[in-house]
Amino acid sequence: MRIKTNFNIAVEGLKIHRSRSFLTILGIVIGITAIMMVMSLGGGAQNLILSQIQGQVGSKVIEIRPGRQPKGPTDFLSIMFSDSLKQKDVEALKKKNNVPNLNGVMPLVFGSESAVYGSETYQATLYGMSDLAVKMYNIKPSSGRFFTEDEVKGYSDVVVIGSKIKEELFANEEALNQKIKIKGKNFRIIGLLGKKGQGTLLSFDDTIIIPYTTAQQYILGIKYFQHIIVEADTEANVNKVVEDIKITIRNSHNITDPEKDDFSVSSQADAIKMIGSVMSVLTLFLAAVAAISLLVGGVGIMNIMLVSVTERTREIGLRKAIGATDKNILTQFLLEAIMLTGIGGLIGILMGTFLSFATALILSKVAGLQWVFTFPISAAFLGIGVSVIIGLIFGIYPARQASMKSPIEALRYE
Repeated sequence: MRIKTNFNIAVEGLKIHRSRSFLTILGIVIGITAIMMVMSLGGGAQNLILSQIQGQVGSKVIEIRPGRQPKGPTDFLSIMFSDSLKQKDVEALKKKNNVPNLNGVMPLVFGSESAVYGSETYQATLYGMSDLAVKMYNIKPSSGRFFTEDEVKGYSDVVVIGSKIKEELFANEEALNQKIKIKGKNFRIIGLLGKKGQGTLLSFDDTIIIPYTTAQQYILGIKYFQHIIVEADTEANVNKVVEDIKITIRNSHNITDPEKDDFSVSSQADAIKMIGSVMSVLTLFLAAVAAISLLVGGVGIMNIMLVSVTERTREIGLRKAIGATDKNILTQFLLEAIMLTGIGGLIGILMGTFLSFATALILSKVAGLQWVFTFPISAAFLGIGVSVIIGLIFGIYPARQASMKSPIEALRYE
């Protein structure tokens, strides 16, 4: 019997039991839908994060952190308490003969402090930066100004605040030129940052920015830097600058063995690559978790197909009596299982695509995120392939049981 005939018989068998067929493929539909959504939303999140890093932090920016390059949890703890980056390192980096392609150096310190105005208090993130933050982090006050190089050198008590702090402390009052207290010291507000929104990776909405010299001396009470931010003159020279930085700081710290570095250097390209890898692994992990439902769906298909074989015993006996072979019966029921899972896979892809698109639309329009819908074509092909394989694997046993039935006993079956 030709495959076309078996195919038509299988289609008719599914049509007769539409409700059962739909319930049978529900597990496959849910599994493929979940995988499509995880892969699509994971890709969208990765694109959002990477675009924000590239948009807010220039591609020429290089970050120097205290402590060695982290290789495990204990290394992260050592970084938190490391004080290896000092003013002498900044001065060494500024020397043209050490790093010829350097365009700027900015020490960075940070912490969490309370800002007080009248009876209002707000716990904010405090950043100590230099005037180069305007260029390196694209920080532009919506009103007022940023502090100058002279104010940094003079330990000035000036501050630039984020939009959320302005709302919490001043509400509808004018905040410019007002004074807030941080750790008992008065600071004059010289600039207000515009609302960045929740879509920004490095949101400055709830931050206080003051000269790093002032932060070290009066707020944090430290003589080291938690980061040093460096900018290369061109993107093409970033890698060269990174190597020059390593040599310069090793000389400053009297380090001869690179394995004993007490600092780490990373460019934005490194950060983007690392975040991309982490997001990809996380997305694949979540997709693998979602794929467990496909196994459940496969078991469900096998159970339903076994029930179907039992219910259609007389049909099997009749077909064998008029000339159908064991192979014909096996092919028919195997085709039914593959068609069920294949249809389930297609429905799952369509549903996953629709729900992912709707979610991306909501996130971009309602939440205000720059979220772009991505169609995971690899997940679509994977979904169809896995669906067919599941139909084949979990359909073999019921199909074999059907093909082994004796025509005489099948016709006698009540």
